[in-house]
Amino acid sequence: MNILVTGGAGYIGSHTCIALLNAGYSVIIADNFTNCNRETVNKIVDITKKKLHFHEVDVTNERSINEIFKRYKLDGVMHFAGHKAIGESLEKPLNYYYNNVVSTLVLAKACLKYNVNRFIFSSSATVYGDNKTPFVETMTLLPTTNPYGETKAMSERILVDIANANPQLQISILRYFNPVGAHESGLIGETPNGIPNNLMPYVTQVAKGKLKRLKVFGNDYATVDGTGVRDYIHVLDLADGHVAAFQNTSSGARIFNLGTGKGTSVLELINAFEKANGIKIPYEITNRRSGDIASCYADVSKAKRELDWEAKRDIVSMCKDSWRFEQNLKENTF
Repeated sequence: MNILVTGGAGYIGSHTCIALLNAGYSVIIADNFTNCNRETVNKIVDITKKKLHFHEVDVTNERSINEIFKRYKLDGVMHFAGHKAIGESLEKPLNYYYNNVVSTLVLAKACLKYNVNRFIFSSSATVYGDNKTPFVETMTLLPTTNPYGETKAMSERILVDIANANPQLQISILRYFNPVGAHESGLIGETPNGIPNNLMPYVTQVAKGKLKRLKVFGNDYATVDGTGVRDYIHVLDLADGHVAAFQNTSSGARIFNLGTGKGTSVLELINAFEKANGIKIPYEITNRRSGDIASCYADVSKAKRELDWEAKRDIVSMCKDSWRFEQNLKENTF
């Protein structure tokens, strides 16, 4: 079966490509390297010892996407491509709305035109807004605190409406919580271009000496220690969740949380990293970051029940694998 993976050279997309190839699927990657390293494509091949097809395209380019759909007999699409930095989305909302929403529209239109019925969408727990945790898929979505979250919520609504109008479509919307970790080979992991937007790359940079100390954004939240609480999930577990979703599609649009169901604070993550790797992580408390909420973790019972999937790796594994990948980087990627 041929699967088009948009954003397949990115952090989550690349690990999912490995899981798909290892499960026997043929993979076609579409990526323009806006926020990833082109060498990642070669590393996917090195890890799996399997061939894949790659196209350097912008997924908002309808003509380019149609060419891919014409060239391959696709059995499904996994849509990862998109801008993902909450802070940047507050500064450049137009870029986020255009890139994230238009890419979804282009792909959905192509799926209908070329009779590709399976569609897996990369969404985010950000769509829940400031709902009370744990987040459950049936919750009414509150207004999100940032344009990034709004682009995901809008894309979700578009896909649900399209599925309602086209019964042959089988759409799975996967709401991620906080992916961390790296492949156990140490060859691929999170390597954003420019300044990292997520916590773990900052932690590993401090551990390696690239940064003097970690900035902790706020310690006055109503949480266990005042710092933000998130549901951290190993990226390999997340990748396995995508394979499970593709193998368990059904008519219509279904929504699943992909997380561990457990919350970990920033200070708890720092402590886990120090214990797992024997490295001290100096940090300083700074002001809250605009768009952040106090606590975010998942109710994951639906994914376990309907997809027969659950996260298996713990926070220690996430910290060890992240550090192994950072140590293997030959140069300052950021």
